[in-house]
Amino acid sequence: MTELVQIIYVSQPFGYDIPTLNGILLESRRNNSRDGISGALICRHDIYFQLIEGPETKVQAAFERIKRDDRHLDMKTLVSANVTNRIFADWAMLHDPATSLIWTEKEISAGILDNTTEVDIRHMFETLAEDVKKNGPPV
Repeated sequence: MTELVQIIYVSQPFGYDIPTLNGILLESRRNNSRDGISGALICRHDIYFQLIEGPETKVQAAFERIKRDDRHLDMKTLVSANVTNRIFADWAMLHDPATSLIWTEKEISAGILDNTTEVDIRHMFETLAEDVKKNGPPV
């Protein structure tokens, strides 16, 4: 059986705009569907906050591609763990425009991520997944 892994990272967007975001989502969904990866991207002009999960070798390869992508600055891995279940099994890449489930820009610039636990980070994505199941994807 293939080992499932989950990586959650944060980065600062470089050159963020809607066409860039749409390109990232299109490319991610195509690659993730091909590779059996699922996940979610919470984003706005000041943050990319992404969870990717799936087969270990495929997730690691995708993460290496992301790290080389010059649309990300100051990338930091927050969670890297083996998991038994996916949070976003039905989504090649869910997009959330960071309207309600994420910290404010002021909190992020003040360093809230330095004091946030892996449990809290996972919980944020679990809450998003539950909300999507109940209400449909964010718009």
